[in-house]
Amino acid sequence: MSASLRIEELKRDHVARALRVTHAPSGLHALIVLDELSLGPAAGGVRTRVYESEDLAYEDAARLARAMTIKCALGHLDAGGGKTTVLLHEGLKRRDAFRALGEAVESLGGEYHCAGDLGTTSADLAAMAETCSTVHHDEAPLAKSVARGMRRCAEAIANALERDLASLRLAVQGVGAIGEAVAHEFRDHEMWIADLDPERAERVASEVSATVVEPSAILCADVDILMPCAVGGVITEQVVRDMRAVALCPGANNVVADVGGAHALVVRHIAHVPDTVSSAGAVIDGIGRTVMGLSNREPLIDRLREVAALILDRAGERADVVAAQIAMHHIREVRERRA
Repeated sequence: MSASLRIEELKRDHVARALRVTHAPSGLHALIVLDELSLGPAAGGVRTRVYESEDLAYEDAARLARAMTIKCALGHLDAGGGKTTVLLHEGLKRRDAFRALGEAVESLGGEYHCAGDLGTTSADLAAMAETCSTVHHDEAPLAKSVARGMRRCAEAIANALERDLASLRLAVQGVGAIGEAVAHEFRDHEMWIADLDPERAERVASEVSATVVEPSAILCADVDILMPCAVGGVITEQVVRDMRAVALCPGANNVVADVGGAHALVVRHIAHVPDTVSSAGAVIDGIGRTVMGLSNREPLIDRLREVAALILDRAGERADVVAAQIAMHHIREVRERRA
């Protein structure tokens, strides 16, 4: 391990482990939060963005790590949740920084399996993979697995609405790796897409015969299912008031901004499959292959339809709360069985 790489254990309540990782030569400053380790290694992505403080970076990592614990439990995986936040700044030497971060993750001895997340590029992951054996840097199959899981969740939505799935109109916000895979998965549907990169939006639209709309209009498009696949926090209370979709099925993490947004979805009777279910295909594929040794992970991904149906059946309750309750019940059962 590089002599200039520092890994400090932080004392934080309610998580299994919290680490500060710094590497002065590259300017790396990152936080690794392992939320749950009793079921297996922690799994979760590496997020890279500007944070105003380390405390805010930690809060983001801890929140996302807990969401990953719920996601892994709902997917019936032998894994808990984890997350890394990299504090982005102008002086960051990215290749050296992510090689150093890879060393830090490798030093955990298999306790943490990671992949990409918001702001982390394929080049960053490739640099990590040079020094780390538990980083999943091939994004294409993981994105396709998310899309497969979202189709299963859309099937549950169609059943709850008593509609034929093929008749449902879709809006996909963001056509990066995941959004593009989702657009191709649902190419047989009437679809509207938007992306901050207009050239990418036009390319994907031409491939799947979709209609391009302005990014500012996509969340309130006149469709049946809204599928945000870009950044988190986009479904605010105000957005829910303006939504014309009757269902929400996200491909991105933490799309509902706050409690107000979650409550508004219930008040407006919008069918909501939380992202801890709808976007779980990637972690199921990754952990199913590398930790559980499953040659075929599709049955686990397809099971998301049943989980989504359980949540949709409790339509008068917040979907995120119901999902967490189901996940915690599963974790308790596994712990008791192993004990």
